[in-house]
Amino acid sequence: MVLEVEPGIDVVGEANDGEQALQLARELQPDLVLLDMVMPNCSGPEAAGLIKAHHSGVRVLMLSGVEIDAEVFDTLENGVDGYLPKDVSPGELLAAIRTVADGKRFIHSAVTEALLDRHAAGPHTSGTPELSPREMEVLRLLSTAATYHEIGEHLFIAEETVRTHVKHILAKLGQPNRTQAVLAAVRGGLISLN
Repeated sequence: MVLEVEPGIDVVGEANDGEQALQLARELQPDLVLLDMVMPNCSGPEAAGLIKAHHSGVRVLMLSGVEIDAEVFDTLENGVDGYLPKDVSPGELLAAIRTVADGKRFIHSAVTEALLDRHAAGPHTSGTPELSPREMEVLRLLSTAATYHEIGEHLFIAEETVRTHVKHILAKLGQPNRTQAVLAAVRGGLISLN
């Protein structure tokens, strides 16, 4: 109801489960799909992956009432464009939709807090890895919502070069993905999220 009365937003379809969400995404070709994390017949993360694989231009925002856990983190790492809990206000929901529709990522602060809590007690690496000045620039931008393309534009380098730097950063920090690399860098004092 909130979305249907909002100027500039047209609700073109509504699905009852994950399979229907996939079917409607194929038929309607929406700009943005708002998915529930837990759905019958096809989970939110599974539906998101299939939608992104077959319709690369579609933005996906995940809405969830479940506790923020490893599945949420994996979903974010696997291409979902945004995440927010179900208990947000209508204004927060609209802001998230507009942010994601504008081509940016939206990660609710609850996710950041959960990530920091999750890794606070994790093993700390001994010593500080040696990152080049360019890798440090890329690492700082990885801590924002910037995409690899946006990082490349900001640093005046190709997106593929950004990916190469990220690969080196992950290897040097001993981390499997962007999110955990940023958290390791914060823990190690390499960067600050402020």
